[in-house]
Amino acid sequence: MSKTVLVVDDDPTQRRLMQAVLERDGYAVVHAESGGEAIDRMTAGGGADLVLLDLVMPRMTGLECLAEMRAAGVTAPVIVLTANAGVETVVKAMQAGAQDFFVKPVSAERLLVGAANALALTRLEAEVGRLTKRAQGRASFDDLVGDGPAMRLVKSLGARAAKSTIPVLITGESGVGKEVIARALHGASDRAGKPFVAVNCGALPVNLIESILFGHEKGAFTGAVEKTLGKFREADGGALFLDEIGELPLDMQVKLLRAIQEGEVDPVGGKRPVRIDVRIISATNRDLSQQVAEGGFREDLFYRLNVYPIEAPALRDRREDIPALVDRFIARFNAEEGKRVAGCAPETLALLQAFDWPGNVRQLENAVFRAIVLADAPFLQPHDFPAISGLAAPLPAAAEAPATPTPSVELPPLPETPIRVVDDRGHLRTLDEIERDLIQHAIEVYAGHMSEIARRLGIGRSTLYRKVREQGLEGAIKEAG
Repeated sequence: MSKTVLVVDDDPTQRRLMQAVLERDGYAVVHAESGGEAIDRMTAGGGADLVLLDLVMPRMTGLECLAEMRAAGVTAPVIVLTANAGVETVVKAMQAGAQDFFVKPVSAERLLVGAANALALTRLEAEVGRLTKRAQGRASFDDLVGDGPAMRLVKSLGARAAKSTIPVLITGESGVGKEVIARALHGASDRAGKPFVAVNCGALPVNLIESILFGHEKGAFTGAVEKTLGKFREADGGALFLDEIGELPLDMQVKLLRAIQEGEVDPVGGKRPVRIDVRIISATNRDLSQQVAEGGFREDLFYRLNVYPIEAPALRDRREDIPALVDRFIARFNAEEGKRVAGCAPETLALLQAFDWPGNVRQLENAVFRAIVLADAPFLQPHDFPAISGLAAPLPAAAEAPATPTPSVELPPLPETPIRVVDDRGHLRTLDEIERDLIQHAIEVYAGHMSEIARRLGIGRSTLYRKVREQGLEGAIKEAG
């Protein structure tokens, strides 16, 4: 998803120059002629990912505008523009909340590098904040990605469950993010900051399940060289997340049921039970009611765990959340891999949203990880997802060069354009109407290849995408592809 830059400058020439540079690099650009207009846009829901703010403007200075935006809760990074590079001016701008400054006239390279650095730093700070909250057990439902109907229901149910200690069973396909929901539930409860211990019941060795869950005393069995508390006691005062609970053997289901009912565990080799205060959150990708009917899961334990069920939706049922998920993964992998990917190209995003994702969010996450590592452009392209698009990455220029000269091939002439200049009454049609027909014709001729269309029309790719949206030609792209 391309990033939006708000250029705030009372000089229209400066705005157009910066717009041209930014759009060539794939950014979407919007304008504001004054500080008041910029504040209205940033606080009324329009927003922008980055603000380029001139310090000297009539009626309201850039510093006054910046102060009001920060007071209104606007957190987008701001780069100030000034013709005066004095230290005092720069210090005041930084104290007011600016992230960087440009001295006008700014070169194209400085503008692009500064914009990329500001966005990268903002994403890094946000990712560090999320990881810190997760490590402290304070992740909340505000940290869950997704505002579609399916995720709004999950957040609503989870927020209600967080207010009590009621046992919660999270169901859903593998890879939908059941543990993420469990962590948010814990972080939104009054046990936030207390231990959150996750156990994958399907990965526990059969002969060690009891010891891992309930602990053991030193010398309780061969190899028990020291005392172990067990997962229940590690989670004392907090929450224990039992993932893939349907994989637990029947004999251990009995002991688990007793521990939950009595609020105490019996360590292996221990002389007396140990009291615990643990909230149980469990999850499964199986149909436990079917397992109960088939005798593979205890009915009494099922009813004890399934007091408050929450179903995590599959990714194909929440496609509207894919852009936000991709942005989140790009921010994380940029930080982890030291990359500077700015986002996804629009055609790439359309491709990802059209895919069914049988592996759900986990599959999307791994696909973005691979794309980030291999990407060599600011925005991820369809060929960065070969398993989905079926496209191979283009070869480097050196590899494309043939070993021996080859004769040039004459391309056939394009078909006669169907674009009409006059209407049925003999009057000139509007520029918008002619432009729409021209873009639609180019989409058909070049089979929806947007980079080639933009090159042939002599405009930036982001400008082309904007015009496609304005003219309602998204359907023509899908048909051509």
